[in-house]
Amino acid sequence: MGATAAHWIVAKELADVVLIDVVEGVPQGKALDLQQALPIERSDVHITGTNDYADTADSDVVIITAGLPANPA
Repeated sequence: MGATAAHWIVAKELADVVLIDVVEGVPQGKALDLQQALPIERSDVHITGTNDYADTADSDVVIITAGLPANPA
């Protein structure tokens, strides 16, 4: 859900985005994917992937999604 929300925020140029996850490399990879799509969307927002909540300092809006990814049964 978080990556989808981030995608639409970037596509609509609503705000800069900071993606956070406790797993090292996950938010950085998702941020890189979104950054590489910016020219297609003609968006110039700034996207950061991090494992540090300090990177959200001075944020106006924070969206928190929590849970485990779906596991195929």
